[in-house]
Amino acid sequence: MAILVTGAAGFIGYHTVEALLARGDEVIGIDNLNAYYDVSLKEARLRQLEGKPGFQFRKMDIADGKAMAALRDAPIDHIIHLAAQAGVRYSIDEPLAYAASNLVGQTEILELARHRKVAHCVYASSSSIYGRNSAIPFSESDRTDTPASFYGATKKSGELLADSYASLYALRLTGLRFFTVYGPWGRPDMAYMIFTKKILAGEPIEVFGQGDMGRDFTYIDDCVQGILGALDHPPGASGGDVPHRVFNLGNDKPERLMSLISSIEEHLGATATKRMKPMQPGDVRETWANIGKARELIGYDPTTSLNEGLGRFVEWYRSYYS
Repeated sequence: MAILVTGAAGFIGYHTVEALLARGDEVIGIDNLNAYYDVSLKEARLRQLEGKPGFQFRKMDIADGKAMAALRDAPIDHIIHLAAQAGVRYSIDEPLAYAASNLVGQTEILELARHRKVAHCVYASSSSIYGRNSAIPFSESDRTDTPASFYGATKKSGELLADSYASLYALRLTGLRFFTVYGPWGRPDMAYMIFTKKILAGEPIEVFGQGDMGRDFTYIDDCVQGILGALDHPPGASGGDVPHRVFNLGNDKPERLMSLISSIEEHLGATATKRMKPMQPGDVRETWANIGKARELIGYDPTTSLNEGLGRFVEWYRSYYS
């Protein structure tokens, strides 16, 4: 397959490109390398991909209409759209950045898919769309119209835009609701990265929600297995149904925030000084993915425990930041 991967220098994008190349796919990766977090980390991910057979990279912004229109002549038959403005709390301060990347950018990708007549487009959604939903575990059939953050609102909007395009143009589209993806080469703004950095530096860590928060942590290799499974199982276009589906990609096992911290401490061989804080604006108390639909329809099968995944992460962290 000839696949366009957006956000190729990002955490999930980088790992996805590696997996696609390993199985022999041709990949065009694009990324604008924005400065939301350390650009050198994005550049380091790209260096791991440089020179690999079947890979080419183009620096561009998915919200740039002219640049995206130029891609309509590229040899692309599938799209994995992972580029986005990430981060819940940053969306409170800079909502326009999210509107540009997650709304305009999503529409540009859908336009590219329409004009290229791609066989299938898989795009990143988020567990954040469940917002203030009180039903646990979260199911794809739950209502998702009460987002707790502007980031979650843009991701919900992205799903609605996709459903519209699938209906109007018979595009085969699949949205993936990621649940707290972690692992080597991760984003520095994520809690497990911040905790690790501060514990190693002997600095206190801030534990929000008084530590009484639960997250369905998903190890990166399991997440990528789900992405490729979704790519290889496009929705049908028969029977009058709109060819658009969404899946939860989680671990189906929420872990307490204090368990995360304890595991990091164990792997670092150090104890954190903890400062307990109330919940932050835009946060939710717990996330938990019902992954039965993804198991059945795309063969999704997460196998990595939180402790095992954090062990691999800490090993990478020590190596990379040494």
